[in-house]
Amino acid sequence: MKIDISKWTRRGTLAWKKHGPEILVLLGVGGVIGGGVMACRATLKLDGVMEDHAARTDALREAQKEDETCEGRREMALAYLTTGTALARLYAPAATVSLLSIASILAGNSMLRRRGAALAAAYLTLEKSFRDYRGRVRERFGEETENELRHGLRREKMEETIVTEDGKKKKVKREIMLGAENGPSDFARYFAYGEAKGAEANEDYNRFFLRAQEEMANHMLRARGVLFLNEVYDMLGIDRSIAGQAVGWVYDRDSEDGDNYVDFGVQEVYRKKSDAPGDYEKVFLLDFNVDGAILDHSVDKGLLTA
Repeated sequence: MKIDISKWTRRGTLAWKKHGPEILVLLGVGGVIGGGVMACRATLKLDGVMEDHAARTDALREAQKEDETCEGRREMALAYLTTGTALARLYAPAATVSLLSIASILAGNSMLRRRGAALAAAYLTLEKSFRDYRGRVRERFGEETENELRHGLRREKMEETIVTEDGKKKKVKREIMLGAENGPSDFARYFAYGEAKGAEANEDYNRFFLRAQEEMANHMLRARGVLFLNEVYDMLGIDRSIAGQAVGWVYDRDSEDGDNYVDFGVQEVYRKKSDAPGDYEKVFLLDFNVDGAILDHSVDKGLLTA
């Protein structure tokens, strides 16, 4: 049976590129444990070394009582040197394995940091491309159409009953904006009673609450210089997200990359409550104007410290 060495080499290289950090960390953890075991085994032999040392030094001290010459002191120094060398040989394997294991863990961490930096750079490039794309869509089709496409909104006719001036009930149809069933895109969220902890059943209360929280978020941004999206989610009672831990706003007048203010982008839309015709509920769609990934920028500007 012929073995294709080049094929296995390529597979090994690909596996290393994909799982290199995990492999290094696992090797490091295993090495630290192995080094500890080796140190314990070496300690079992420590008594013999120390007994030999004690016997030799005791004999030299007895000899020095009768003859305190330079030769006696030299023999004592040699005894301590011999014991030190024996101890070093005893624990050298364990120390070597432990040091190599720590180096392996640090190398894995360094590889992860480089990958994280590459991912952040790729995200910034993708974010810029997406913003440029949105700009082109707005330029050709208008702001309203771009907003509908981005959040999966669509127009639909809704029939409702109204009371005319003469007290009669009348059914009329009007056009509404229907939200996507699977939720808004990007970092946007629905603010609705029963979903967001800060929302109430009263529509006017929710509208006032959102304005107040938006003003509070702007005060926090100006006071601190940086505000993460998850912090705004917390203010509104919305569940945090992984992306919300990295994106947000930066207050930096010297930079033209951000808006230097927080905008919730509140829009009133409808969602279907059930499959029954005309069964809709009004909710608020929040489209936050985040500046993008702000972690590295905040550290570079001294807004966040380790």
